[in-house]
Amino acid sequence: MTGNQSENAGENAGEHPVLAIEDLSITYRTRGTARPAVEHVSFRIGPGEAYGLVGESGSGKSTVALAVTRYLPRNGAVSAGSVTVAGRDVLALRAAGLRELRARSVSMVYQEPGRALNPSLRVGAQVAEVFALAGMDSGARAAATREMLAKVRIADPAAVMRRYPHELSGGMAQRVVIAMALAASPRLLILDEPTTALDATVEAEVLDLIAALRAEYGTSVLFISHNLAVINKVCDRVGVLYAGSLIEEGPAGTVFKKPAHPYTASLLRSVPRRGQRKDHGPLPVIPGFLPRREEIGDGCVFAARCPLVVDQCRTAAPPPFAVEPGRVSRCYRWTEAENDDPADAGDAPSTPGAGDAPARPPRDAAAPPVITLRQVSKTFPGGVRALSGVDLDVAAGQTLGIVGESGSGKTTLARVLLGLIPPDAGATVTLDGTPLVPEARRRSRAQLRALQIVFQNADSALNRRHTVRRLISQPVARLAGLSGAALRDRLTALVAQVRLEERHLPLRPAQLSGGLKQRVAIARAFGGGPRVVVCDEPTSALDVSVQGAILNLLADLQRRERVTYLFISHDLGVVRYLSDRIVVLYLGQVMQAGPAEAVFDGPHHPYTEALLSAVPQLDGVVADRIRLEGEIPSAASPPGGCVFHTRCPRRLATGVCETTAPPAALAGDGHTIRCHIPPDELRRLQGGTL
Repeated sequence: MTGNQSENAGENAGEHPVLAIEDLSITYRTRGTARPAVEHVSFRIGPGEAYGLVGESGSGKSTVALAVTRYLPRNGAVSAGSVTVAGRDVLALRAAGLRELRARSVSMVYQEPGRALNPSLRVGAQVAEVFALAGMDSGARAAATREMLAKVRIADPAAVMRRYPHELSGGMAQRVVIAMALAASPRLLILDEPTTALDATVEAEVLDLIAALRAEYGTSVLFISHNLAVINKVCDRVGVLYAGSLIEEGPAGTVFKKPAHPYTASLLRSVPRRGQRKDHGPLPVIPGFLPRREEIGDGCVFAARCPLVVDQCRTAAPPPFAVEPGRVSRCYRWTEAENDDPADAGDAPSTPGAGDAPARPPRDAAAPPVITLRQVSKTFPGGVRALSGVDLDVAAGQTLGIVGESGSGKTTLARVLLGLIPPDAGATVTLDGTPLVPEARRRSRAQLRALQIVFQNADSALNRRHTVRRLISQPVARLAGLSGAALRDRLTALVAQVRLEERHLPLRPAQLSGGLKQRVAIARAFGGGPRVVVCDEPTSALDVSVQGAILNLLADLQRRERVTYLFISHDLGVVRYLSDRIVVLYLGQVMQAGPAEAVFDGPHHPYTEALLSAVPQLDGVVADRIRLEGEIPSAASPPGGCVFHTRCPRRLATGVCETTAPPAALAGDGHTIRCHIPPDELRRLQGGTL
C-alpha cells in the first residue's frame, strides 16, 4: 500500500493512530541467507478500533505482531519500514524504553494460555505481578487482582487466585491471560488466535468479554485469526495477508460480503456455509501451496494459485487499487473477484447441490452397526464421572459427529472405544457385533487395525526424528504385515490418496506445514485399512483453506474406503458439513442424538440451542445469543435431576428439572431429545430453526 493509501486508512481509523505500520519488511536468516517473510506492509489502527489480520499459516500474521512488540526470534530482523505505537518509534527504543512499552502500552494474548501462565505459581501471584511492576504495594495488588479477575467475568476471583493454572478450564485460563494483558491498561492489545482451542460457548464469552473491555477502556485491538467469522464479528476493519504482502484491506463486513481479491474470495469459499454438506460435493479449495517469498517473481504474489490470472499478473505486481473510500485491493481484476468461478480452475462448485461428487451410499436399515456402545460409563479417581450410561450405534460408512463443551466427555468416549482407558464395569463396546476387550494391548491385530485415530495436534502425534516415508510405512508394516514390494505399493497408494507428493517422503515433520503434517497423520491412520477412524479435532488448528482441503480428503476417503468416522469438534459448521448423525454430550450424558439435519434444524435440546446460538456466522445471520449461567459443574458432583438444569435458560418452574432425570423423547425418526419439555413445545419456543 502506498503512503497516500496509508494516510487515508489512518484518517478513517482516526487522526492519531495507536498503531502505525509503514512499509514494513521483515527477514529471517537461515543458513546464512536473509529470506524475506514480510514485504512492504502498511496499515494503521485508530483509538478504540479493532483491526483483524487474516491469511493462511505462513502468510506473516504473527511475524507482524512480533515486530510490533520487538519479540522477533534472534534470526528475525526488520529490514525496512517503521512501527510506531502511540507516536513512539518502537524500532528505535533501547532496553529501558522497550520494557516500558511492553509493560504499559502493548499487551499480547497468545493462542495457548497454558504457555503464558507459569505452572508453578498461583494465578493470583501471576496477575499481581503486573500491578507490582506499576509500583503498587502488596495490599493494593491483591485488591486490584480481584477486581481485574471480576472484570473478565470470573465468578469467584478469590478462589481462582488460590488455584494453579492446571486447575483452570481452557476458557477460564484464557480469561486470566486477558486479565493480565489488560491489567496495565495498554493502548494496544494484540490477540494472536486467542479462541482457536475454545469450544463455541466459551469462545462466544471471550469475544463478548473483549468487546466489553474494549468499550470500557478504549483499547485498540490487533486481532489475528484464521476464523473469518470471528474476525467478522469482532473487528471494524480487516487486512488480508498472503505470502507476506497485504493484498486487500477494508471494513470487515464489506470485505467478507463482497471480496475484491480472488484470494479473499477463495478463503471465504473454503468455509462450510449454513446447510452445506459433504453430499453436495467437495468444498472449493485453493490449489497448490503457499509459496515462499523468494519463490515469487516480479508479478502478483497470488498469481500461481489464482483462478483469474492473466499474463499481466505474472510480469508486474499490481498496485493498490482504490475499491472505495477506505478500501483497497492489489488485483488487476478486482471487479471480478467476487464472482470468479472456481470450476474454471478445476475446483468444485461452492453451492449446495451443485457438485458432481457421488453421494454416500444409502444406509441399509437392516444391516447391523459397525460400532455399538451400551451403558458406557467412566469414573476416574476422585469420583469424577466423565461418562454416564452412554448408548450409541454407528453405521458403517457414516460419520457420527460428537459435540459439546470441554469436559463433556467427548475425548473420554473416544479413548474408551480405542481401548486407551477401560470403561466402568457393565459397559459393552462391540465391533461388528464382537465385544472388544477394554484394553487395547489385549486386542487382536485385526481389531487394532480396525480402530485408528487422527489427533488434533499432528506435531505431538508424529515422531519428529522420522521421515514422512518412515512415519507412514512403519504402521502399515506393523498392522498390515506388509513388506518389500507390497509395502512400497501401499505407501505409493497412500501418498496419492492423501495428496502428498514424492518430494515430501524424505522430509521430517519440522519441514512440513500444518496441513501437510495432518495429511501424514491421516495417511498413518489409513495405512492398515481401518474400519473406524476417530478424528479428534483434526482441523481446529488449521487455517480455513487447509481445513477445507482436509475435510474434502476425509470425505473422499470415506467414499472410497467405506470407513466410519467418529468426528469430535467444537466447530459446529465443520461437524454439520461432514456428519451423518450428531450426538450432543453434556457432563458425560447424551442430551440429543439424531440425523445431522434434524439436530441442526430443530427442535433442539436447550443445550444444543445454546451451542448453536454461540457460533459466529459469515452470512450476516445473527441468532439471539443464549448465555448459559455459570461454569459447567464438576463431574465429581454432577447436579441431580437433569444435569443441565443449573445452566438451562428453559428450566421449568415446576421443579421437575431439579429432581427428576428426563427420559429420551422421540422428536422424529431416529431423533431423540433428553428434556422434560416435549419436542413440539421446544420447537414452538425456539421459533423453528436456527
